[in-house]
Amino acid sequence: MKAGLEVHQQLATGKLFCACPSELTEEVGPTFVRRLRATSGENLRVDRAASLQAERGLRYRYETGPANCLVDMDEEPPHPMNEAALDTALTLAVLLDARPVDEIAVMRKIVIDGSNTSGFQRTALIAMGGHLDLASGRSVSIQSICLEEDAARRMGEESGEVTYRLDRLGIPLIEIATGPDVRSGPEAREVAEEIGALLRATRRVRRGIGTIREDLNVSTDGGQRIEIKGVQELRLVHEYVEGEVRRQEVLLAVREALRARQAHVGDPGGVDVTARFSDIVQGPLSAASRHEGPILALALPGFGGLLRSAPGSDERLGRELADQARAAGLRGLLHSDELPNYGVTADHVAAVRADLGSGPDDAFALLTDRSPERARGALRRVAERAAAALDGIPGETRDPLPDGRTRYSRPLPGGDRMYPETDVPPIPVTPERIARIRARLPERPSARLARLAHDHGLGTEVVRQVVYGDLEDRFEELTGRGHSPVLVARLLTQELPAAAPDGGFEPSPATLDALLGAAESGRIAKEGIPTVLRGLANGAPSVEAAIGAAGLGGFTAQDLDAVVARVVDANAELVRRRGPESFSALMGDVMKEVRGRRDGREVAEALRRAIARGGRGPDAVGAA
Repeated sequence: MKAGLEVHQQLATGKLFCACPSELTEEVGPTFVRRLRATSGENLRVDRAASLQAERGLRYRYETGPANCLVDMDEEPPHPMNEAALDTALTLAVLLDARPVDEIAVMRKIVIDGSNTSGFQRTALIAMGGHLDLASGRSVSIQSICLEEDAARRMGEESGEVTYRLDRLGIPLIEIATGPDVRSGPEAREVAEEIGALLRATRRVRRGIGTIREDLNVSTDGGQRIEIKGVQELRLVHEYVEGEVRRQEVLLAVREALRARQAHVGDPGGVDVTARFSDIVQGPLSAASRHEGPILALALPGFGGLLRSAPGSDERLGRELADQARAAGLRGLLHSDELPNYGVTADHVAAVRADLGSGPDDAFALLTDRSPERARGALRRVAERAAAALDGIPGETRDPLPDGRTRYSRPLPGGDRMYPETDVPPIPVTPERIARIRARLPERPSARLARLAHDHGLGTEVVRQVVYGDLEDRFEELTGRGHSPVLVARLLTQELPAAAPDGGFEPSPATLDALLGAAESGRIAKEGIPTVLRGLANGAPSVEAAIGAAGLGGFTAQDLDAVVARVVDANAELVRRRGPESFSALMGDVMKEVRGRRDGREVAEALRRAIARGGRGPDAVGAA
């Protein structure tokens, strides 16, 4: 396999071609509606992805916010490019040893899915070449560094109308594209982590979910390049890469089986089999029996049994066909490998086979829609995808799903969508500008890792989790307040993520400061930190309130001695027989009562003292 990444990072510098802030809002103002149409690029050809999107005939509604201007609405030409954003992109070029272009020419990239009010996205090539050195010793090439506008925020779709919010439109995005040098899923994650750390080192990037995302380009031997677009979960990068490899392997095996059978695709216009389902009363085809659109069948000679999942795999050709129907605006399709089912009986299947002249090794696909034109358009797309299965794997763009799988989105776009931006003049990149940037380069992540490890006496792996987990600012702020580096690192890398696995809980620095102070002063045990964090995540208004609700406060050393003495006295015979060896057996009983209330080391010392004196209270040894 071969893989490459395109990392997109939002910048906190204001928007790229206007003075609006690069922040999101939930405050919505007036809306307006547009339709977008596919146009040709500089080479006078229309991009296929744009053409297929235009066929859907959607309307686009745009929600404005308090900070949106006429540039966002495409009612005013773009302003000059944001200088801070451009300097940030050039800083990344220098950090990655890439060669900046002599003159920046802004281009228009045709995009008519509604995510841009203008029907295009402005993008500019900043630098080419370069390399990224990994901790493993390998080097990954950098093909290009671009600066472009982010898209509007998609809010929903209903009745042929898609709603977008304009707050995100125009936020600067740095795009860093690697060469196809990545050899595995884990290495893809390492590359994403390293580039992300470099971007954060500039101190000009936005933080939080959705501010950085990766496009993954994956191919296998005999396959095609597949772009998985918009991965936001870093922890899933390796799963998407490895899942795509498995998908391609399954589809290549299906190709070989289809070729062995000399399979082919029937008439892409299909056969109207609506009359065969006049008695159907349930399932996705039942609406057609009420005269709500036709049911069309596509003959797939030689495809029988090859549309379902292979043993041990969730991937299947049938899902690839259904994705084409969904992309055309349908809910999906049914195919013969999953029938009888969904209200379709064995008699229905036999009738359709008779109409198509299908044999035992043949298959068919069924789809329906209220609009006959849309149904026929979807069937043509399904037929094209089935025909492509005979060649292997078509190049395409796919969307990531939360479970690590992907779904077809659109064909791979190409050069047909590009043409020059006539409203932004070329921008020279002077040697003086590059010299100024070189003189102000930020600390590299590797240097920061070494510095933090040296200054705080922490292991390299712990510091790596801090630096590459985007935690270094909070780490340095909390240790700067005098807190233990070991305790702070454990809090940020282990206990805080465990308290809020979905990432929705972000306590303030003041809250973390108070929590660490409670642990270091002995108000609670260090082992009680996770309990307090869970209380805060569940709505406790303060650290003190969470401590009180968990019953962790006010437990003194004398209270601990009393609990220990009671446990030892209750097990006096065991202590008499085994002496110090009874420690392990009794420690669990003590911790059941005091966990999170006193430090584990203090508990262990108190228990050993009690065992040594036979559990008869603090004065027992002296009395003897």
